[in-house]
Amino acid sequence: MTTHDTRPGTTGGADTPGPLYGGPDDDYTPEQLAALPREELDRLGARYDGVEVLHVEPGPEPGSPMEKRAVRQVGLMFALAGLCAFAFCVVYAGAGWFLPDWQWELGSSTFSALYTPLLGLLMGLAFTFFGVGLVLYTKKLLPHETAVQDKHDGSHFDRVTTGATLVGGLHNSGLKRRKLITRSLLFMGGGLGLMLVAPLGGLIKNPNRGNPLGTTQWAEGVRLVRDDGTPVRPGDQEPGSLETVFPAVPGGNHQTDAATMLIRLRPSQQDEAVPRQGQEDFGYGDYVAYSKICTHAGCPVSLYEQETSRILCPCHQSQFDVTQGAKPIFGPATRSLPQLPITVDDEGFFVARSDYIEAVGPTYWNRERI
Repeated sequence: MTTHDTRPGTTGGADTPGPLYGGPDDDYTPEQLAALPREELDRLGARYDGVEVLHVEPGPEPGSPMEKRAVRQVGLMFALAGLCAFAFCVVYAGAGWFLPDWQWELGSSTFSALYTPLLGLLMGLAFTFFGVGLVLYTKKLLPHETAVQDKHDGSHFDRVTTGATLVGGLHNSGLKRRKLITRSLLFMGGGLGLMLVAPLGGLIKNPNRGNPLGTTQWAEGVRLVRDDGTPVRPGDQEPGSLETVFPAVPGGNHQTDAATMLIRLRPSQQDEAVPRQGQEDFGYGDYVAYSKICTHAGCPVSLYEQETSRILCPCHQSQFDVTQGAKPIFGPATRSLPQLPITVDDEGFFVARSDYIEAVGPTYWNRERI
């Protein structure tokens, strides 16, 4: 396409070498452009841009019943989007505060099972209502125009007239006089913004708050129970046997970091036993209890050879000697299995004397600070 011939103005372009498409800037000074009204700038820019308007369908008449009905529909969609977004934030932030605490459990039918679906449903509805509102606003309230435009490189003239076109689009949108849509947009924008930002709190919060890595459900007086919830007494196990026990708290058998091995030593093992320093009284009689979580990569160490007094991890073949305070003697593990201090209560059932005095599971960079 050439830069002359079809453009209005005194020259329509440049017939001699010079700046590309300099005609409009030669025809109109910045002062002249600033003096023209927005509507005239809009039309002038369209003509110079080679825009041909083929068809214009105006929006509804201002103040007409059709416009009011469309405004109510659009405002309702935006308001519903905002409500769903704020409801998302309420569910997300309220769990464990003024709503029930969220804790995933297999087969749960409580708030824990509804928590994640609620978040997904509310977020989906918020964006759906937002999209429906935009479609209704575009189809029912904005003027529709069919135009064809030839493309070319821009100039100062293009920038000024394009700005006028954008301002004209804002004027044609009617947002200044359609207060219901403006308010619902602000309400929805606040809700959607908060909904999108709120989950970031889970990424920036202190992971050590409440010491979740250094504590388990074990505490003073908490009974040792089997997976079916039955408590354990001294004498229930044969010498040389192992049984997996859990804390007698709600959901204790699903607390993976609390799984513990209760081992009854044989007399020969008792004679050879060398407890870790400071933990000489952690056992009870011929019973000792160690964490079931390997200190290498967190696998369950449930294989026990009573003849060799070794606990074996099936994942990476680490081995721990029960007679040496569950010290690692083979494999990649470098740290002993934490020992749970135990005793019996007034009814003769095993109970914990406290939580583990060290963090269970694999070693991590700041473990010594927990």
